[in-house]
Amino acid sequence: MLLERSELPPLDAVSHLCGLQAQEPQEPFTGLWSRLRGFQPGVLSDLLTGRQVVRTHLMRRTVHLVTAADVLAWRARHNAMLRQRVLGAYRRELAGVDLDELAAAGRDVLADGEPRSMAQLARAVADRWPEPGTRPLGEMLVAGVLPMVQLPPRGVWRQKAGVRNALVSSWLGREIDPLPTEDGSDPVGQELVRRYLAAYGPAATADVRAWSGLAGLPGAVAALRGELVTFRDERGRELLDLPDAPRPDPETPAPVRFLPAFDNAILGYDDRTRIIDDADRGLSVAGSRVVLVDGRVAATWDVEPGTESAKGAEDTVVVTPLRAFSRSERAEVAEEGEELAAFLSDGESARVRVTASP
Repeated sequence: MLLERSELPPLDAVSHLCGLQAQEPQEPFTGLWSRLRGFQPGVLSDLLTGRQVVRTHLMRRTVHLVTAADVLAWRARHNAMLRQRVLGAYRRELAGVDLDELAAAGRDVLADGEPRSMAQLARAVADRWPEPGTRPLGEMLVAGVLPMVQLPPRGVWRQKAGVRNALVSSWLGREIDPLPTEDGSDPVGQELVRRYLAAYGPAATADVRAWSGLAGLPGAVAALRGELVTFRDERGRELLDLPDAPRPDPETPAPVRFLPAFDNAILGYDDRTRIIDDADRGLSVAGSRVVLVDGRVAATWDVEPGTESAKGAEDTVVVTPLRAFSRSERAEVAEEGEELAAFLSDGESARVRVTASP
């Protein structure tokens, strides 16, 4: 949805994108603004408070904004990966902790239906496991062994709020879907691959692994091969795609787009050179917001707070090029930046500054 803004409703767009990475709570709003025509941020806020979308740890153990339907369908397939990724950070601290017992203790604490911060939840079980410390216990509880969501107002448009966690079952009124009986075909994994390719294909299995954090989904890919088409990229890697997926001509003009921090258009691939130069790759994991020019990362952007005046504070979108811009590119970046500034300020400012090219 970056070549042309879509008419999809925000809920359908979140579903199509397989969620939006959202550890920075306001970033998904920019991600949808860049992809949807006439996007109104209040609609996404209403979806969050109306429990149709949720903030949860899922792909890559990062916080994503996903539909309620997807967290229910996908969470069990991510369980083992989520546990292992927390253990990867705290293996020594959690060495003596039975994770199933920890999960049961956490559920007991949350049985009263009250949301809790990670620290509150960890302190509630720390008497039983005093050695690890509250941080390892808390991260394993909220991002590993328990399916949890972060409750609004965190993630609501233009609001700041701390993290309050609740069980998925408490917030959505039902347990996550259990994994089907394992026969090697990995039906949930198959659906993940289909959905990923619909949004981000053509892609290699390494790209699917980089996006999901799951170990390549070999059973799912093998079961799907008969319904996929294959290509080879410039490096000779096999790329998979859905047969009816859009594959625009390489000469199709790509308009300027402003992407939020950690957008999956970049992080959702193992080979990120399709969209960002190797020299700039570190920007994507550092959380820099980037500007696409002709479909590739060509600048970073940020918001410079305005000084108070009689008219109020007018923030400025500041664009920092990573390469030389032509006159027409600079004009197109400035025009789109003005639109972004107006969106971010609810129409109060349209200030943009494009700094000198390197």
